[in-house]
Amino acid sequence: MSGAVNIAEGPLAFMPDFEKGGGLIAAVAQDAATGEVLMLAWMNREAWEKTLETGEAHYYSRSRRALWRKGESSGNVQKVKAVRLDCDSDAALLLIEQIGGAACHEGYRSCFSREWRDGATTRCSELVFDPKEVYA
Repeated sequence: MSGAVNIAEGPLAFMPDFEKGGGLIAAVAQDAATGEVLMLAWMNREAWEKTLETGEAHYYSRSRRALWRKGESSGNVQKVKAVRLDCDSDAALLLIEQIGGAACHEGYRSCFSREWRDGATTRCSELVFDPKEVYA
């Protein structure tokens, strides 16, 4: 990257504040090419470090209380193109390439697959796979 500087310290420090959220930060995955929001997950320090180290999205499962690499079961890996931190350093935006077409464990392209509009609820995201076949 041209003009890149080391921002490990100072006003542009690139480390989330995990303490605000009890050790976790919110992480939004967004398609780097289209801008579509695909999912919201949680990261602890280990998930953050693994993501930056490997270039693939890693998250922390609050229900399983464990680190997981996105796509480790389904093959729907998220290749990280860039990472942004919000102004409070307690949320991250991952600009990703979604391999396999689906971010959602229910088989939809986006986890945000239900939409309420004008008093009606509809599906607004493409069904990419049948989760019964993938997670059997």
